[in-house]
Amino acid sequence: MLSPNITNIAYLIAAVLFIFGLRGLAHPRTAVNGNRTAALGMILAIAVTLLSGRFEWQYIIIGVAIGGVLGAVAAMRIKMTAMPEMVGLFNGFGGAASVLVAGSALVAAMQHATAAGPDAQMKIATVATGIIGSVTFFGSYVAFGKLAEFLAVRWKLYTWQKIVKYGFSLIVTAGAVWFGVISINEAGVPLAAGLMLSGVLIGGLLLNKKDRFPGMNALKVILGAVAVILGVLVVLNPGNTMLFWVMVGAAGVLGVILTFSIGGADMPVVIALLNSYSGLAAAATGFVINNNVLIVSGSLVGASGIILTNIMCKAMNRSLANVLFGVLGPTGDTPSDDDVYAGKVKAASAEEIAMLFDGARRVAIVPGYGMAAAQAQHAVRDLANLLEQRGIEVDFAIHPVAGRMPGHMNVLLAEANVEYDKLREMDEVNPTLAQTDVAIVIGANDVVNPVARTDPSSPIAGMPIIDVDKARTVVVIKRSLSPGFAGIPNPLFALDNTLMFFNDGKKAVLDIITAVKES
Repeated sequence: MLSPNITNIAYLIAAVLFIFGLRGLAHPRTAVNGNRTAALGMILAIAVTLLSGRFEWQYIIIGVAIGGVLGAVAAMRIKMTAMPEMVGLFNGFGGAASVLVAGSALVAAMQHATAAGPDAQMKIATVATGIIGSVTFFGSYVAFGKLAEFLAVRWKLYTWQKIVKYGFSLIVTAGAVWFGVISINEAGVPLAAGLMLSGVLIGGLLLNKKDRFPGMNALKVILGAVAVILGVLVVLNPGNTMLFWVMVGAAGVLGVILTFSIGGADMPVVIALLNSYSGLAAAATGFVINNNVLIVSGSLVGASGIILTNIMCKAMNRSLANVLFGVLGPTGDTPSDDDVYAGKVKAASAEEIAMLFDGARRVAIVPGYGMAAAQAQHAVRDLANLLEQRGIEVDFAIHPVAGRMPGHMNVLLAEANVEYDKLREMDEVNPTLAQTDVAIVIGANDVVNPVARTDPSSPIAGMPIIDVDKARTVVVIKRSLSPGFAGIPNPLFALDNTLMFFNDGKKAVLDIITAVKES
């Protein structure tokens, strides 16, 4: 058994490793070593915790074995295009773990309570963990379901999607009803009914095919108030542990409602915010069980997540409140597709696009979610390499919110072994686009829509964009003229210097490569 002093010194070293690891993650070149440094800190923290003698090893080993196998399988089998879903899901696991730890700590504290009972720190931290952790878990599940396209959709689902969607709703509903029924005599009818109601609401809402309904924003405020009121009651009466679980249920409904109404355009913000929530829940859990390293690591995750959320909001020129409560979409002043596109769109073939590179000296490639959906990152890398072999300077212009999570495009292109120096941020690449011969847009839409600069009434007005319209020629690779997540037409597609190549992203790039080689 390690002494408390040695344990705390080891926790301090682990915290320092976390900080250096986080610093390393700030740049692609140092990200791998940063990840390893943080992992080393976590290994140290876990080892010291186990050697502290406060826990029974057999249960921890079982948990580590199960979690390790699941994590290893997920890491090896997950496709890079599905990384946003996995990040969202893992955020939820962190929230759920925090809730279970805090809840079990409260139950244990009441079973061995002295006359004074749990102190104020533990009671308040337990409430904070329950609310934040439950919102994180159910909100993350919704984010996962929307990214995996089986929640809030009307089309036919694959078998695995049906199993996850209906199975999860059934488990939540049945579990809440079962727990409520067996607890009626001890907890009383009102609390048992409240828990059952929260389970039914969560299960039912997750089956809804629409992501918004009248009064949704008001319901968010009401549920937030209910969760806080229940939290106050838990602090005043910690002996009634059923109050804690009813509070967790109410917070779970809030988590579903908060995330359900958020569209795909705001997913990078949601992922960053849920990541912050999971860190805050972990930090609060550290105060529940008096674990210093959990407090430090949770605070780091929470703070970095909030900072990243703020960066994402600025990248869209929107406030966090607008993301959580607003609707990004067309308004009555938004022009129709016919007004924007009629008779102005010029389609091109791969051969015509290949001819553009004959006298080109600089090319900018702008990736978007369409590249991820088509899994075209390797083909895009091959095109860039081919153009560079012909003496053309090629850069990748990366918008902060392109894709479904922060850094989505960077992750995909890094997987395709695109050099880090070629991944240029929006502010760095925009001044060079006027001197760019060809800008190739692959699956991006809203992040290159010029109405953000020109139309103050547009839903995306003021949103910083990549100024591809200033390039001499723009090639847009899309399946159709369908709008982006904002739901508005893009005048870029109808500009005189724009050519549209209607095709699947990967096939389009491969066709261009073939045409370039034959030209």
